[in-house]
Amino acid sequence: MDDAATEKQGSGSTLTVVIALAANALIAIAKTFAAVITGAASMFAEAAHSWADAGNEIFLLMADRRSRRPADERHPLGHGRDAYVWSLFAAFGLFAVGAAVSVFHGVQELFESEEAGNYLVSYIVLALAFILEGISFRRAVVQARGTARENERDLFDEILSTSDPTVRAVFFEDAAALIGVLIAFTGILLHQITGSPIPDAIGSILVGLLLGAVAVVLIQRNRRFIVGEVVDERVRRAALGRLGEHPEIASVSYLHIEYVGPARVFLVAAVDLVGDETEHTVAARLNAIEEELQTSERVVRAVLTLSAPGAAALVA
Repeated sequence: MDDAATEKQGSGSTLTVVIALAANALIAIAKTFAAVITGAASMFAEAAHSWADAGNEIFLLMADRRSRRPADERHPLGHGRDAYVWSLFAAFGLFAVGAAVSVFHGVQELFESEEAGNYLVSYIVLALAFILEGISFRRAVVQARGTARENERDLFDEILSTSDPTVRAVFFEDAAALIGVLIAFTGILLHQITGSPIPDAIGSILVGLLLGAVAVVLIQRNRRFIVGEVVDERVRRAALGRLGEHPEIASVSYLHIEYVGPARVFLVAAVDLVGDETEHTVAARLNAIEEELQTSERVVRAVLTLSAPGAAALVA
């Protein structure tokens, strides 16, 4: 991906999160109102889910904002990994507020059920929630599909592999929200038909388990990027090809590229330069190549060193 596309992806991620935040805030208020009016356990779970999502979007906006801060003396590779830290907070929030509260309330309803009514209110609110969540989900899908096309990956592989945690979080949270609305609708409908609160309570538990599964996936992905994850083979081959095409480089014997933020990498390579010059001249040539590589928006830092004598050249 070129620099213009990288910048476009960043601004697109911010818009995706803002749309999700606005949608979830409206939905959370509506679901809370419906939960109080109807007393439905599934609606209570959905309200907790939406409040968790709305809070998470704030964390994601913080992730986007703080990760864009420039490098400084204490952070020579920039602040890109802040995106994964704040996204990790959001995932923990989804687990604690959304999943745990929903499961707890559902279990409680199995043993101490409250009288439910005003089913029409629940159906109207769930229909509104489905429409708004669908709009937010579609935005996340459109953005992810665009980057998937550029990276030559399918949509789901792009969502799991992308270095942008905000797009991944919005996609999974909105997908879970749409499924959760259907679960809640089924539970409330069965409650109305059978007169038993058990389907409604089970619906609340299922929503909680769904959110827990999504939270675990998001926690795991953010943890791997915080620890340090190398780029995929396609990106590695592209970087190796770019180095190999450089007129000053004869061969590359070592290459390490690690994500240090959304669409930001740290590159380390051992190269054999064309010609046979003095140490001072070679150092200057290496430094010039490093600076040229760092003109890319994606390369936060490039470090080049000479290959060991006789080291085998890597093949792109």
